[in-house]
Amino acid sequence: MVIQRFFIPFFFCLVVTQAAFSQLAKWQSGVVVDEFVFETAPFPESHASTIAETPKGLVAAWFGGTKERNPDVCIWVSRQVNGKWTAPQNVADGVVNDKLRYACWNPVLYQIPKGDLMLFYKIGPSPSEWKGWLKTSSDGGLTWSDAKALPEGFLGPIKNKPVLLSNGNLMSPTSTEGKGGWQIHFEVTPDFGKTWRKIGPINDGKTLNAIQPSILDHGKGKLQILARSRNRALVEAWSNDNGETWSELTKSSLPNNNSGTDAVTLKDGRHALVYNHVLPPGDLAKGPRTPLHLSVSKDGKKWAAAVILEDSPISQYSYPSVIQTSDGMIHVIYTWRRQRIKHAVVNPKKLKLVPIKDGQWPALEGYKAPQPIEAAKE
Repeated sequence: MVIQRFFIPFFFCLVVTQAAFSQLAKWQSGVVVDEFVFETAPFPESHASTIAETPKGLVAAWFGGTKERNPDVCIWVSRQVNGKWTAPQNVADGVVNDKLRYACWNPVLYQIPKGDLMLFYKIGPSPSEWKGWLKTSSDGGLTWSDAKALPEGFLGPIKNKPVLLSNGNLMSPTSTEGKGGWQIHFEVTPDFGKTWRKIGPINDGKTLNAIQPSILDHGKGKLQILARSRNRALVEAWSNDNGETWSELTKSSLPNNNSGTDAVTLKDGRHALVYNHVLPPGDLAKGPRTPLHLSVSKDGKKWAAAVILEDSPISQYSYPSVIQTSDGMIHVIYTWRRQRIKHAVVNPKKLKLVPIKDGQWPALEGYKAPQPIEAAKE
């Protein structure tokens, strides 16, 4: 009888797990790689990952430590070598002096064309008090320069990658969370970090509260941002002059659960967005961070459902970073339950797109999203 008590639950869990994978497969056309960056690590929590393609291969970074905000949280890096991710390497900490240490936050990688790999990150006790720092690597993330503080008042890209514009400006999408509310601005460098200037903020932090924008390039100086908000929707703004001036922030047609997103303009002119397509329950501003979705658009306005990357009822599939590599593949890296970092590769030529109507993720026969069992964290 003892054997039966253990065997039946195991068999039941196996059947449920297989059924869940079978359902999710209906939304994973085009997914060619689904893997963890690491299985074990010298830290219990990890979050806010970023990815870049270098001449020597893919590089990923994230912050890891005992818990977000704790002083032991550092920036960790892994490189893909011969198709395998290297063990996490500690490349930056928040040590100020012998008696003071702060947490590290939100790394962002950017590969300068024919140049160094840039690693932006923040150090501070909280997002309202952090400061921007920069390290560079000339060997694809193997070794790193000393840390250099960004100019006073500059934070660097706050979560999502900077974008190199047609006029030669590198534009960093950034934001602040201080007393003025959640506000978006941009930090622009024409010389890859030697000099900087600011544009914005572009919102008052009261009408719509938005942070962590990503930039889409529609060509001929036309740019779009999509940003996280406290307003139950992804918010957007548009520019027709390479980001020098911007329209007012407005709600997009897509929901937002007050969690980070990322987007990229693909080589064929379409745009890919990775986010939790989750409308918070009732009138709440925050919702579960599951499932994690990928959508595609031709014009940045009308979106089509493409992939569900994760859909477990356990929350915290979040804070994605997305790029398109030189071979045309879409790479997504994201937080997995705050425990590990996940990496997925998507072939954009194999996506089966279904139009999103009225902000609702389309129903698909044989698929039902699981109900979340965990509330979202910060």
